[in-house]
Amino acid sequence: MIETGLRDRVVVVTGAAAGIGRAVARRFAREGARVSAWDVADAAHLAADPASLADGGEAAAERLDTRRVDVTDGAAVDAAAAAVAQRWGRIDVLVNNAGIVRDKQLVKWKGGAADGEVVSLLDDATFDAVIDVNLRGVFLCARAVVPHMIRGGGGVILNASSVVGLYGNFGQTNYVATKAAVIGMTRTWARELGKHGIRVNAVAPGFIATEILSTVPQKVVDTMVAHTPLQRMGTAEEIAEAYLWLASDAASFVSGAVLSVDGGLVPGT
Repeated sequence: MIETGLRDRVVVVTGAAAGIGRAVARRFAREGARVSAWDVADAAHLAADPASLADGGEAAAERLDTRRVDVTDGAAVDAAAAAVAQRWGRIDVLVNNAGIVRDKQLVKWKGGAADGEVVSLLDDATFDAVIDVNLRGVFLCARAVVPHMIRGGGGVILNASSVVGLYGNFGQTNYVATKAAVIGMTRTWARELGKHGIRVNAVAPGFIATEILSTVPQKVVDTMVAHTPLQRMGTAEEIAEAYLWLASDAASFVSGAVLSVDGGLVPGT
């Protein structure tokens, strides 16, 4: 077994109530970390499955901290980070996972160029909602935890990007903009924070089977699989393993990187 060095490290996971975030929180807990699970929804149900959490040392409940945190609210984020640092004395890892999707074409047009008309537009509210959570939220959470990491002698920030942030995607102007920007912030912070012993990386998942797929037509899901050379969707647990490795001592010289976990996705095929 690879020694990750994560036992007793303090890990903050945003968007931890479901999907990839929940899998990440549980994976770090099983590794023996102390996990603070943040979500705008109630993440307390994480503690309802003791088998998914650490079973050594302190009781699982004493190693898990769940908080209702809106990552778009700077004051709330600062207060949550301070509370975690006060409880456990430090913050070692931040997994910036919280995100939303609100897909809409920039301009949906019906008919020809001369006799057609606008059916719908990507409105300001839809654009801003995604920017607020997926980009501003990443910024606010990183800004809140970095002083605690510096005081503790270093740390790791892991940001959720996406393969669409690398390649673009139809109908996702707002989402793609945030995921591309997250890559830029990741590389900038790696440069700024390396001198403090803080590593910063991003994970770019491909098509992952999570609860959100229940609202996606099967035809679309089949197309996703067809574009993936491994011919299947990824799992939330596979993404969690990528985050775990990047946070671990095994990745101690990895910073400013974007790790694609996408089954060999080939855009445009």
